[in-house]
Amino acid sequence: MKTAIDNIELRCFSGYIRNYKKLCAQLGLDDSLPREKREEAIIRSAYAEWGLGLTSHLCGAFVFALRDGEKQKLFIVRDHVGQKHIFYSAVGGELLCSGDINEIVSDPRFEKRLNLRMLQQYLFYGYPIGSETFYEGVYKLMPGHYAEWDGKEVTVHRYWKPVFEPDRSKSLEDWAAEISAVVDEILDEERNDPECPYKESFLSGGVDSSYLLAASDAACANTIGYEESGFDESALARHTAEVLGKDFRVSMIGAKDFFERIPTVMDKLGQPLGDASAVAFSLGCKAVREHSRIVYSGEGIDEFFGGYNAHRRELPSDWTYLTCSHIMSEEVVKSLMKDCSDKVRAVDPVAPYWEEVQGLEPLAQKLTVDISLWLEGDIYLNTDRTSTACGVELHTPFSDQRLFDVARRIPMEYELTPEQNKLAFRTAASGKLPDEVAFRKKVGFPVPIRKWLQSEKYNRPIEEKLFGEASKRFFDQDELRKMWTSFLGGDEFLWNRVYAVYAFLLWYDLKF
Repeated sequence: MKTAIDNIELRCFSGYIRNYKKLCAQLGLDDSLPREKREEAIIRSAYAEWGLGLTSHLCGAFVFALRDGEKQKLFIVRDHVGQKHIFYSAVGGELLCSGDINEIVSDPRFEKRLNLRMLQQYLFYGYPIGSETFYEGVYKLMPGHYAEWDGKEVTVHRYWKPVFEPDRSKSLEDWAAEISAVVDEILDEERNDPECPYKESFLSGGVDSSYLLAASDAACANTIGYEESGFDESALARHTAEVLGKDFRVSMIGAKDFFERIPTVMDKLGQPLGDASAVAFSLGCKAVREHSRIVYSGEGIDEFFGGYNAHRRELPSDWTYLTCSHIMSEEVVKSLMKDCSDKVRAVDPVAPYWEEVQGLEPLAQKLTVDISLWLEGDIYLNTDRTSTACGVELHTPFSDQRLFDVARRIPMEYELTPEQNKLAFRTAASGKLPDEVAFRKKVGFPVPIRKWLQSEKYNRPIEEKLFGEASKRFFDQDELRKMWTSFLGGDEFLWNRVYAVYAFLLWYDLKF
């Protein structure tokens, strides 16, 4: 039985609906409505028509909360892969929900308590993994899920999951053609929105952002540059932009800019993140906002098509793949963290997903885990919260589930070869890019943080935070000193552990 539209109230919406023209035609709506009214009309009408099955019709990046007056329930919905974030907490008989966790914990009815379980998981992974958060009683709605609130309790349901089913009836060229067709479909929808006539794009030296720039209506490419030549991709990006006839801007970042920006980023993220690229991305968004409200970015391709070195590594049969980023072993965490619980294991967030993919090809197993946990927990936490804080609307067309629907059917031999990763995607990209760009090895906004952290010119404030009062509450100072001394002594691969601890302590002092 359909719900009367008058009984449907859209409480909040964040993001954008890419296929709005098709939906307006299906639902009998005027697609020339102002965007805010158009998106509200689509959500309410789609729910009235399809109920919570509306998720299979929406393409874009979105989170929303709507109240069904007939059922007397509030529903919270997050997009398929989690491009937008939403958090919730039951407080005083009311469900608080927001895309900004800071809004929930600043409510006077909410009592802030640090979730030590999440700190322990964060030290394993370098990002807040899974549905728990750093605050006791605040939860993140996971991608492809919706939650219902009946006034007493929250029940969470999964409406979508990444499923890989290889189809070996097609050639590499067939798959490349299908990828190209879907990319064109998605970007045609992007370019045909009259309320968004001007867009720019981020550009690294790699194939993902280069293909996006080539296929889209972006007028200008933006990149980050560094004085450190081994990390600077601006020359590669400039060359690509020139080949494509696009305008180009580069924002040069130094250590001073970077370290001054970290507190702002940790504040706006709402939770600590040990991924230093979030700071560079924030500075990039700040620069873009001076001349554009909307910017494209190429997230999603590495997780859909197999772009990381971790996707190549062969795991022992009795191991669990702990996403493409985990920065400390359980032994290291136990030695470092004072209140380390034996009941909290690194494998816990991953285990349910890993069990589901047993029997699949190794690449499909790893991609399923990365899409479900890493992509939303690190990449989209970074891109969603930093862009929003800068007043920029980030569009990630390659995260569209229609492109995933192609990727999930491509056999492993057309993804990873001894010479290439993402082979089918690169082959598709070569239709719009020179081969030197389409088949260039992976690059993508690296940050020279490991060099900067080792410099006495910049690392004194970091050292003070690492061994300050807050640190003494959580970390064994002798073990932390050993880590810091080894890092300064030349073991630069410890940089991510040092930075993750620093990011947490900085965030903790800001919030508690």
